[in-house]
This record gives sequence, C-alpha cells and structure tokens, in this order.
Amino acid sequence: MPATRHLPTSESEDLIALTREIAAKELAPRVDDAERTGAFPREVFATLGRAGLLTLPYPEEFGGGGQPYEIYLQVLEEIGAAWASVGVGVSVHALSCFPLFAYGTDEQRARWLPDMLSGERLGAYCLSEAHAGSDPAAMRAKAVRDGDSYVLNGAKAWTTHGGKADFYTVMARTSAEKSRGISCFHVPAGTPGLEFDAPEDKMGLMGSTTATVRLVDARVPADHLIGHEGQGLSIALAGLDAGRLGIAAVATGLAQGALDTAVAYAKEREAFGKAIIDHQGLAFVLADMAAAVESSRATYLAAARLKDADRPYGREASIAKLVATDNAMKVTTDAVQVLGGAGYTRDFPVERFMREAKVMQIFEGTNQIQRLVISRHLAR
Repeated sequence: MPATRHLPTSESEDLIALTREIAAKELAPRVDDAERTGAFPREVFATLGRAGLLTLPYPEEFGGGGQPYEIYLQVLEEIGAAWASVGVGVSVHALSCFPLFAYGTDEQRARWLPDMLSGERLGAYCLSEAHAGSDPAAMRAKAVRDGDSYVLNGAKAWTTHGGKADFYTVMARTSAEKSRGISCFHVPAGTPGLEFDAPEDKMGLMGSTTATVRLVDARVPADHLIGHEGQGLSIALAGLDAGRLGIAAVATGLAQGALDTAVAYAKEREAFGKAIIDHQGLAFVLADMAAAVESSRATYLAAARLKDADRPYGREASIAKLVATDNAMKVTTDAVQVLGGAGYTRDFPVERFMREAKVMQIFEGTNQIQRLVISRHLAR
C-alpha cells in the first residue's frame, strides 16, 4: 500500500499524486528490462524534468520547483520506490547543481543554472577517487592555472552518470595544502580531455551508469571555477549533507517497495490452510519491516525540517542516512525471506531490491563514516 503522508499544502499533495502517476506509467513498466540489460534511462530523466520533478528544491527564478526539502524528499522517496536507479540519479543531479547554486556568482548562476534545472540537462558529481573515497582531502586530481584557463588532470572514481551527463561538477587540487587546496569546477560534457572508462559491472543499480571520469589535460576557462580557490572541500562537504538526505529518502522508498511486495505475496500465498500473513511468525516479520520503513521516513523528515528552517542538520542528516539505509538492507533481506524460494528468483523484484539496498550503505559516505560524523557531533 502507498505510504501514508501528512502533507502541508494542496500543491504538495498534487506533487505526490503526479509522482505516483508517473511512477506507475513511466517507471514501473521499464524498470525490470532496464535493470537486466543495464540500459541507461535517459528519457525517463527528461520526462521527470518536463514534469518539474527533477529539480524541486531550487528556486523558481532559476527554473526549479521552489519546494522545501520536506516535500522534495517525499517525491524522491516515491521515485525510489518505483525505480531506485532513477531515484539515485535525481538525488545526484540535485547534488551536482548545489555548488553552483550556493557558491556561484550571480553571473554564473544566470548563465548555467536555468539550463541545469530545465530537466533537459543531467549532472554528475566528481568527488571520490580510487584511493580517496571516505577521505576526499587525499584526492590527487589537479587543476593548474594557465592564463585564462585551468588545466585538469586526474581520475574521479564511482561517478554516477559518468559518460552520460551533460555537465560535471569536479573537485580538483589547486595547491598542495591538504584540506584547503581543493577547488570546485563546472566542466561541460564535450570538453576536450574529458574521457570515461567503461561502466562498472555492479551488483545492483544497473540502470544507473557508474564510471571513472578521466581528465587528460582538460582545459576549462577560469570563470568555470565555482567559489574561490581552496574552497572546494568545504563546498563538497556542505553538499553531502543534503545528498545524504536524498539517499535516505531513496532507501526508504526502496524499503517501502520491498514491504509492499512482501505483504501482497503474503496475502495470496497459502500454507497449512490459510494465507501466510495469518501465521504469527511471518506476520511479526512484516510488522517489523513496516516499523523500520516508518522509522526511516520519520528520521529523514525530521532532518529535512531542520534544513528547511535554516538550522544546522549535519548530525541529523548522517543519522537519517545511517538509519534509512541500514533499515533498507534489513527490510529487503526480510522481503526475500518472506517470499522464500520465489524471493530468490528474478520472477519477483525483491532479489533486486536486496542487491540495490547494499550500495545505499556505501555511497554518500559509508555508514561507518556516518557513525564517525555522529560521534564527533556528540563529542563537541
């Protein structure tokens, strides 16, 4: 059954209804084939963009939806419930727009942001490197000033939409100073020297292309620097708080989808003369799954409301990411168990849900990093 939501306005109710309609008509019929073949659903992002769902948390003056995070994340959850790869892609796109919106000049925002928020252009976020995932300050990709340009060299790993995006938000080192030597750049697709490895052969999220981005003497104009030199790491970390909420919402949607599938199966499957949902041992498993999903939703919404109120929310974002993704792993695993042997086949989507849930505990900061962030807040 769909999630029960208490929405503040009729407009937000309409957004959820629109999202559910698009999920049913545009996402659900395509997800199985795309996830089996690894086909990148570029046209789906265009559909979401035309519906105004791709960039909801940004101001209307730039082409965004002007929605609070509380609403944006619930829309993102609905998308994630239908197709996790697309939900992750929407979250990554929103993250890739954040540096320009929050730190760009008025001229930069007027020049690039409307196209980025139109829904016709898709973004990628290049922070991690093969040896610098949980420790981004250890990155080695470099950007060297050369007259009116910067020349970028290096490799950025695990890039969602790598090779498919229309623009790349790239963090690169402009000085040897560890934490204050990183800068942020807007790099359009098609820039000479911007190259891509073959997509990663992943365990799940096959509809989300992930690839290493290589910068080989890639030259970008100096006015493509976002913020000032040395500000890149602080920009990246500020964006990650919002990105973690996006993943928490997608993970909650994924868990909701697994719960819905498990409940529907348990109502129809019979054992010992009655539906298996009427056997207490299994009914209690489903009850725990429902409690986990509701807890995840409440946790990310609590953090989103702090963000909407312009209050600090970094600790709460880490808690939401930790709780929602750990719960998604547990709920999807239990969904496979509820379906028994059928759950281990591709006749039902729960085996895919379980594979997709695993990476939720890894990206946007592993859950070990979330525990580190939370504990450091507690120690202050």
